[in-house]
Amino acid sequence: MSVEAWLRERGTETIPHPGGTLFAHLCRVRDRLAAIGHDPDVQAAGLTHAAYGTDGFDLALLFWQERDTLRDLIGPNAEELVYLYAACDRDSSWPDLAATHRITDRFTGAAVRLADWQLTPFVDLSIVNELDVLEHDPELLATHRDYFTGLFTAWAPITSPAVATEVRRLLA
Repeated sequence: MSVEAWLRERGTETIPHPGGTLFAHLCRVRDRLAAIGHDPDVQAAGLTHAAYGTDGFDLALLFWQERDTLRDLIGPNAEELVYLYAACDRDSSWPDLAATHRITDRFTGAAVRLADWQLTPFVDLSIVNELDVLEHDPELLATHRDYFTGLFTAWAPITSPAVATEVRRLLA
């Protein structure tokens, strides 16, 4: 089964999300990660980043304890990135992420240090997701521009140059 078919089977085409549906959002995130040169694992993580729900989007397509299902579908590296993205407690993790390279796992409460190979893909996925939401919801952009500008500026040392360019384009 293709990843897109799996997502459709879980109803993502019927779940409202800024810019249309959750399915459309997931595809845009994947496509943007591809356009800036991320590898297929990061693209697959972008396409499925909401599988376990997130700290900002509570609806889960799959329980996080069922990680084997997603791992079999997208591979272990992509699934690990999806898990980290879903598990990240944003309030406690995001402000110091550039300095600590750690997230607090909201499912287990554990502090997790991101591996070097995970750090920039994690940050880029986080930023690309938020940029897509902000681009498709002008009210959210107006309300949260200063917050995201400050956060993404703090993350600049661990952000890819291509994503940094996207941040400047939208938030400048």
